[in-house]
Amino acid sequence: MVSANKVGEMTQRFDKLRVLVVDDNTHMRSIIGAILKGLGVREIREASDGTEALKILRDWPADLAIVDYRMEPMNGLEFTKYVRTHEMSPNIYLPLVMITGYSDLPRVIGAREAGVTELIVKPVTAEAVISRMDAVIFHPRPFAKTETYFGPSRRRKRNAGYSGPDRRGERTG
Repeated sequence: MVSANKVGEMTQRFDKLRVLVVDDNTHMRSIIGAILKGLGVREIREASDGTEALKILRDWPADLAIVDYRMEPMNGLEFTKYVRTHEMSPNIYLPLVMITGYSDLPRVIGAREAGVTELIVKPVTAEAVISRMDAVIFHPRPFAKTETYFGPSRRRKRNAGYSGPDRRGERTG
């Protein structure tokens, strides 16, 4: 549970953020918008699908996008892949929080493989939004690029005790 003091502190820290909410459900956009406003976010734009969201991002540089998994004509996975890999992407490093009603492992892995930064499984709660926003804004993971993936590093923890042959070296800039 997030304390009232922590919410008050975050409200001051989130007031400069520009957040894009992408969901085909008007009611869900309203809920997320109300949560964001309660956290002090002043600049919120809404889109009903990924295609509309990309148009908005071309002229309005968001600091964070909260995106639904299932939309038409461009769903959340297609939007994420476009943002992460397309040459016309407005910001390949944009933090993307995906909201989904699907918690089955193949879909969660699919979202991760597409380059989603964080995931929230419905029903959406204020605490889940606060937690994911805190993670992506104040504790961002470095990005990784391989032949088949570009997005936030999948490693959430450092295991200082591991010294096996597959340990990755320290990065220098």
